[in-house]
Amino acid sequence: MTKFNSLKSAFGISLLGSALLLGACSQPHPDVKARQDMMKNYGDAMKVMGGMVKNPDTFNAEVFKEQAAFVAEDSKNPWQHFESNEAIGNATEAVWARTDDFKMESENFQQVATQLNQVAQTATSADDVKPAFGELGKSCKSCHTDFKVKDDDE
Repeated sequence: MTKFNSLKSAFGISLLGSALLLGACSQPHPDVKARQDMMKNYGDAMKVMGGMVKNPDTFNAEVFKEQAAFVAEDSKNPWQHFESNEAIGNATEAVWARTDDFKMESENFQQVATQLNQVAQTATSADDVKPAFGELGKSCKSCHTDFKVKDDDE
């Protein structure tokens, strides 16, 4: 083997090792992935419900009920994935520095999600759910203000 081929092989092995290392580093912590997946699902449900609130002619009581029930039921799940301060992801340090405030925000989210679900189960129009839906949106925004790293579009 020539010196050039040895150098090429060493470079190739180094490049492959670097690529594998970068791939391993880019995988989010399991807790980060779990809570991001849940939050994305909340966002999707909020878009469906929000569309109906903004355009009352599109209100579909059954779909709204399903989405509200999903958010209410799932609202208690993501908080267990904030226990490790090694699983930072898009959370700010305030999650772990101000645990009482963060817990209060999570409890408020669960409460307003439950209230929206209760209202949604008997709703016949967007007007019926609009106030409770607004409270859920405020809860999301309130928590994101202090406890989520700002996105470029926020």
